[in-house]
Amino acid sequence: MVHLLQAPLTEEQLLPLHAGDEIVIEGTIYVARDAAHQRMAELLAEGLPLPFDPTGQMIYYMGPTPPKPGQVIGSAGPTTAGRVDRYTPALLAAGLKATIGKGYRSAEVRAAMVQHKAVYLAAIGGAGALISRSIVNREVIAWPELGAEALQRLDVNDFTCFVVNDIYGNDLYEQGRARWSATA
Repeated sequence: MVHLLQAPLTEEQLLPLHAGDEIVIEGTIYVARDAAHQRMAELLAEGLPLPFDPTGQMIYYMGPTPPKPGQVIGSAGPTTAGRVDRYTPALLAAGLKATIGKGYRSAEVRAAMVQHKAVYLAAIGGAGALISRSIVNREVIAWPELGAEALQRLDVNDFTCFVVNDIYGNDLYEQGRARWSATA
């Protein structure tokens, strides 16, 4: 089943999602990598507002490349989510409802997703050039000095990904391992 998501997300929108479901995102998503996450964590720890309201929003862990002439962005593939796991529970507590990346999430992040009713979505690693076609606008909204790690806002159409961790604690990677080890 394919589900359409558009931020701001609500718990009601996430209730029907299950590990393995295909997602198509339309609208706004934010981009943040390690350095931007560290700065957001510092702001949250000091009780200061973030450069965007995280309530109901999605963050994509993306490794962008410079655009060619006439492009909005170059290749826009996912980066490894585990690199920002230490910052993720605080962002989920602040209202973030979805993260997008590749790879596994820690037990702490998975528990925080269940607690705060949030999901983790996987974009296809190695498909950055294809994913970039879904990005129709890109704007740096904070920390431009970080270059590719600046906090950015993207407008996307037909951005496809898959639910890895749902609000019920299910994990697509664990389900896959269990399925294939049972048939071996």
